[in-house]
Amino acid sequence: MEIYLIRHTQTATQKGLCYGQTDVELAESFFDDAREILKKLPANSLVFSSPLSRCTRLAQLISDDAIFDNRLLEMNFGDWENMPFAEIEAEKLQQWTENFVSLAPPKGESFSQLYLRVESFWLDLLKLENQQVVIVTHAGVIRAILAKVLNLSLEKAFAFSVDFGSVHKLRYENHYIYIDFLNSR
Repeated sequence: MEIYLIRHTQTATQKGLCYGQTDVELAESFFDDAREILKKLPANSLVFSSPLSRCTRLAQLISDDAIFDNRLLEMNFGDWENMPFAEIEAEKLQQWTENFVSLAPPKGESFSQLYLRVESFWLDLLKLENQQVVIVTHAGVIRAILAKVLNLSLEKAFAFSVDFGSVHKLRYENHYIYIDFLNSR
């Protein structure tokens, strides 16, 4: 099975905004960016997507039958959602930054909680027998999948660049995951 992980395209948010599960608008460059992404994808793929509009818009261009799965949502930043990072209490932000794997923002989730729901999706995905699968999602989800595939500690998941509109291709053959490319733009 070929698995294409795609991060949604550039958002129209202000720089430095914390917007994990907040449904935000996409930049005006969306259709140009989407055209470039579509060139990298095979036809007739099974498509999964986060249910946030910044992902669903691209997923629906790829397939009329996209499947929306809450396990593909970005991290929930709880009380920090839709706040500029500069307005979050510095001490609390520092504590979270140093312990993001196990510490959740107030009323949000930790990276390990995100990892567990993404792992559930991933294990279900590997049971399918499709030839090509496209997953339109978020940077945190892609990092969690790469940590799972490479058996990395969750702290090391942020060593990967996951740019807006990037495509990452994995192959699942004989119960083994191969990485064909990462962060292609």
